[in-house]
Amino acid sequence: MKPLLALIATLLLGTCSQPPGLLQQILESGELRVVTRNSPDSYYLGSHGPEGPAYELASRFAEHLGVALRLYTVRTREEAVREVTAGRAHVAAAGLTTGVDLPRNAHYGPGYHRVREHLVYRRRGTRPASIRQASRGQIEVAQGSAHQRTLEELRLRYPDLVWVERSDTDTEEILAGVSRGDVQYTLASSTEFALNRAVHPELAIALDLSPERAISWVVSTAGHDRTLLDRVNAFYAGIRAEGLIAQLLDRYYGNKDRFDYLFSRNFLEHVQTRLPRYLDWFKEAADKYQLDWRLLAAMGYQESKWDPGAVSFTGVRGLMQLTEDTAAMMRAGNRLDPRASIFGGAKYLSRLLDTVPPRIEEPDRTWFAVAAYNVGFGHVEDARILTQQQGRNPDRWEDVRETLPLLSQERWYTRTRRGYARGWEPVRYVDNVQAYLNILAVAGIGSAPAAAEQAAKETLVKPKSKPKAQPAPSPAPPQRQPKAVPRKPSPAGPLTLLGPPVSDAPGKSS
Repeated sequence: MKPLLALIATLLLGTCSQPPGLLQQILESGELRVVTRNSPDSYYLGSHGPEGPAYELASRFAEHLGVALRLYTVRTREEAVREVTAGRAHVAAAGLTTGVDLPRNAHYGPGYHRVREHLVYRRRGTRPASIRQASRGQIEVAQGSAHQRTLEELRLRYPDLVWVERSDTDTEEILAGVSRGDVQYTLASSTEFALNRAVHPELAIALDLSPERAISWVVSTAGHDRTLLDRVNAFYAGIRAEGLIAQLLDRYYGNKDRFDYLFSRNFLEHVQTRLPRYLDWFKEAADKYQLDWRLLAAMGYQESKWDPGAVSFTGVRGLMQLTEDTAAMMRAGNRLDPRASIFGGAKYLSRLLDTVPPRIEEPDRTWFAVAAYNVGFGHVEDARILTQQQGRNPDRWEDVRETLPLLSQERWYTRTRRGYARGWEPVRYVDNVQAYLNILAVAGIGSAPAAAEQAAKETLVKPKSKPKAQPAPSPAPPQRQPKAVPRKPSPAGPLTLLGPPVSDAPGKSS
């Protein structure tokens, strides 16, 4: 009898055993399924492959777990939430704002950015004084978007509010229509507006329609299983403490407060009229020296407005404004030859990147090299020393950025090895390069054609090594920094930022 009872008890225990939690299932399968949207604030194909805030965060989380990232796109934010609640995706990373009730089997993760919602109009059009006045014109929004939901909420206060819902397009295209004058008004989040205004400088804000809301992931908690959500919370706590979220946001949105209308209009005009002459050479040089061609192009524009005959008051010449000594050191040949200048500038930037101390990671590494291209590596090092003396981080561009202007003040430059420098110039130089780079990225200049974009609706990013099926380890923050403008990626991993190390090179003399 006792053996029979023991057998029954064993069978009962077996039937009562719990299946592995969602996090454990992901670790065992070796794959994290993330749904996103194809948009500037989420995910898009850049010149070197997938980019966007949602992609970067999802890639880092998958790397943190040691699994592959299966990323696929849907058209609207509502569709993204449905993919999670239906169990087809583990996470929705699609620029979703909090404040909307979710089904029981999904929860918001930590907020990583805060946005407002704006009513947007054309700068040279009629600015409405209220949402009701705008309604007398034409308001268009994408069907199924968060903006449709906002208008529905506003109609509770303004029953006569009307608008048009477009099922054949998205917010980015509607914003382009506003810029052209084809659409009178639309709604956009502050991030959507900032990213698209760089490409469409005619856009302007008429009204703020909402208080700040957090952007966050939507995470599956099917069956009241919070194991994945808990790991997401721990992951975000780690990268926030490391300052990685701040760096990521600065990369994608850091130039929005430095917008200038004429600045953007002139640049976009030259993108159409001048850049095509030199685009292939920028790409060829970038490929040779493991750089981002958009970075080279942005620097070339800052240097000469893509004018191969440009001569500065200091005597530097050509499209990339090389000094005579630098051109000779790089064996660039004729500085007024645009191809020679581009290749010489690319080679020099590559050397500067190799000169930056190895411990400095992206995106700071790139910005130090770009600043050194302008003012000389020695002055950048002087500024880093002053930054350290002031108790700030000399390996962080945002800290050194505040110190560089001190090199023009006698009180400070007399304490440095190389003395006086126009320290505000490299700050302005980097700011402008970042702005130009952002416009090129958002506008998709030189990116994959539409057919390739369509073919990339699903992206698989493999982990560095196949994970073992084991309980989740204690969370720890990732060690790598979000990329700003990386050197040409190596195929060695999902987010390889740098090419192989090479020997040190001298910096540019100012």
